[in-house]
Amino acid sequence: MLDPILEWISRMFGMFKAWLAALGRAITAPFRALYRFFQRSGWIIRGVLLLAIVPFVFGYLHFAWHTLWIRDYNLDYADNLRITDLTGIADEQVAVEGGQSSTKTCGRSNIVTVTADLIDFNVNRNDWISSHPLFKAGIFWALTWDQTWFFDNKAAFQRGVHQAASRTAIELADSLGRTRGTSEIDKDLQIAKGNIQFDQFTWYFNVFDTQPFGPTTRTPTYYRNAQKSLQRYNERLANCSATYDARADNLIQFLDRIAKDIGSTSASIKDRSEQYNSGWFDTRADDIFWYSKGQLYAYYGILRATRADFAGVVKSRRLDDIWKRMDEQLRSAIELDPLVVSNGKEDGFIMPTHLTTIGFYILRVRANLVEIRSILDR
Repeated sequence: MLDPILEWISRMFGMFKAWLAALGRAITAPFRALYRFFQRSGWIIRGVLLLAIVPFVFGYLHFAWHTLWIRDYNLDYADNLRITDLTGIADEQVAVEGGQSSTKTCGRSNIVTVTADLIDFNVNRNDWISSHPLFKAGIFWALTWDQTWFFDNKAAFQRGVHQAASRTAIELADSLGRTRGTSEIDKDLQIAKGNIQFDQFTWYFNVFDTQPFGPTTRTPTYYRNAQKSLQRYNERLANCSATYDARADNLIQFLDRIAKDIGSTSASIKDRSEQYNSGWFDTRADDIFWYSKGQLYAYYGILRATRADFAGVVKSRRLDDIWKRMDEQLRSAIELDPLVVSNGKEDGFIMPTHLTTIGFYILRVRANLVEIRSILDR
């Protein structure tokens, strides 16, 4: 009874081994051809080739060094920012149009603090990979790294983090940083909103690319400027010279935006899971998985900060228990760390389905957000 199973496993292993060998030959073919040319050439040509190859080799070593792992990755980063200690925000009543009164915040916003830290994490403590010329070049401009298993997980994770930070910066500018959404937009938040929406793929020079050829300003520079603008806004907020409107309706709108954002990611996971079931051989599943993980990693801290900024609303509406459950779901999702991301069938026997697993947690978090919103809307 076991012989057919062992024979099938042996055949699958042989096919996988042959496929890897063919892939290895295809990748190394240009290098082997260059080596043969180098051996047949004279000393002058060899010297010229060495002068051209050495910077190329060191460039790839530098690229690999910064791409293969995420620096300063910490699931407890929100605790390090002392989110739980910043719940007591002093308020000042100010008059607004129509003789009504609103609340002007005199204290730093946790949401702004976390968003600025996430940008710093993406472009200062780590190299921004998506605009790196060797990442954009892929395998000799013939195959992007996103289409392989290599050098793309960190880039996908950073894009997920950036998506959450960008969504939050937009909401800060459009609603949270304005009195009842009718006052003039804060200048620092407007600058942050514009900079953080800059495209993700621009380097100094963009050869064979849709971005401006150059010389031009790199993507990380725009994101760093967004971070600085957020920090300036927070300083003015602490000095009571800026507005932060922590009202229940603003919280409803913010949670709505987050729910829609992760809902879009859930739809991408659903499409990939339904259309492809190649397990460990799906070279795009890891990109979607790590993008989702980066997005949830960012929202884990942002929602912790939101709970602190809107502490009065959370307490008065008795949202502590459901918010705690949402935090636990987010934590469980970002703790997923498979060695190789597999996109197998949901009822598969051999290959797991990591995409469906993280998609399940996303739906749980989204359900918690919708439930909180419904409670606030009563």
